[in-house]
Amino acid sequence: MKKPYYESPLGSRYASEYMLSLFSPDRRYRTWRKLWVALARAEHKLGLPVTAEQVAELEAHVDDEIDYDAVAAKEKLLRHDVMAHIHVYGESCPNAAGIIHLGATSCFVTDNADLMLYREALRYIRGELAAVIKALCDFAMEYRDMPTLGYTHFQPAQLVTVGKRAALWAQDFLLDLEELDFVIKRLRFHGCRGTTGTDASFLSLLDGDEEKVKRLSMMIAEECGFTELFPVAGQTYPRKYDSRILNVLSSIAQSAYRFANDMRLLQHLRQVEEPFEKNQVGSSAMAYKRNPMRCERICSLSRYIMADAMNAPMTASTQWFERTLDDSANRRISLPEGFLACDAVLRLMRNVTAGIRVNEKIVEKAVLEYLPFIATENLLMSAVKKGGDRQALHEVIRRDSMEATARMKQGESCDLLDRLALDPEFPLTREEITAVLDPKAFTGRSAHQVEEFVASVDVGDANTDEVSINV
Repeated sequence: MKKPYYESPLGSRYASEYMLSLFSPDRRYRTWRKLWVALARAEHKLGLPVTAEQVAELEAHVDDEIDYDAVAAKEKLLRHDVMAHIHVYGESCPNAAGIIHLGATSCFVTDNADLMLYREALRYIRGELAAVIKALCDFAMEYRDMPTLGYTHFQPAQLVTVGKRAALWAQDFLLDLEELDFVIKRLRFHGCRGTTGTDASFLSLLDGDEEKVKRLSMMIAEECGFTELFPVAGQTYPRKYDSRILNVLSSIAQSAYRFANDMRLLQHLRQVEEPFEKNQVGSSAMAYKRNPMRCERICSLSRYIMADAMNAPMTASTQWFERTLDDSANRRISLPEGFLACDAVLRLMRNVTAGIRVNEKIVEKAVLEYLPFIATENLLMSAVKKGGDRQALHEVIRRDSMEATARMKQGESCDLLDRLALDPEFPLTREEITAVLDPKAFTGRSAHQVEEFVASVDVGDANTDEVSINV
């Protein structure tokens, strides 16, 4: 079917149905209606001229199908989206139409609704993140004692284990989880604060009773599932909170990029691969290709999130006094898209971490190829124990290593051990040299580190639904 208008790939290809629904216009406007009900209920309980019948009428029509054509017509006339929705909601609730939004500003519904949606989105992201951590921990435990070549500067270094490397990835995400839990825990409600955050309109409505004014916002907050309000506020909640939210999404993206980039490098080395489906096509031209497209997509979307996160600090730093509107258009895009992109990244992460393939023979081959070099320190110690001079033996190993390396650069196999065994200046026999070449003897505490790390991890609830993605 022809689609003549732009469609965001976050909606059509990447994000989950849940996240798309959460940030849909319909969910946003129904949340506005719930806030208007909560406001009316609190005002009724505090003695304002709002009847129980009016509250009930508003509540009865919260989930009605919204007439968006009527809303669009009203907004075209009024040039104000909140007022357009107030009028259309009032048409469904004629007896309560006159008390909808009583004493409130537009930011009562826009800001509080955003906070409610962000809270749900953060909780969902938490479940996805927890699932990724659990998958990486399971993988780390499975391969906790399998030696693999470690890399520093992407140059061969000492041995680690496949599981130890996975534990490093998991630990990054665990740090993100700790930060995410802090953000969720410290999320506050804006409440009803008036045009400049002074509560002046409600102080007038409630005949100067400050305790009732404070209770009004707290009653609404509690009905919406919040336990804390901002102690002070302007017309909007502090835009610093948007920075905090996008920063934690960026942090998750940083960890995801690091994992996916490592996977891409390992797949190039043929040691570890992301899942590849039976009928998947790697290239339209090169039929043999097995490109790491999922990990490439993780990196691509993660870069977008990290760049998107810059929107919030730029907005927060340029807010004027009690309110300015140059935040609105930016926030309508940057916050939802930050969540949708993070959701997409974690969906991909779950898909990849659930099906990582380790090519054990290739891993073993790389280990054995470099093991002679890695073992030289142990060989040096063994040779010294047999009465050799440490400095002289170091020079023997250095000289033979350089010659073996030069041979390897010509495409030949490593012959360092043979060179040492035949070198009259080196006191160990071939058998004595071979005896110290167990790869597991060079992985240090890797296996135990994995066990200790995994035992310490408690991520709580994780999303367990099977994840399918567009390949």
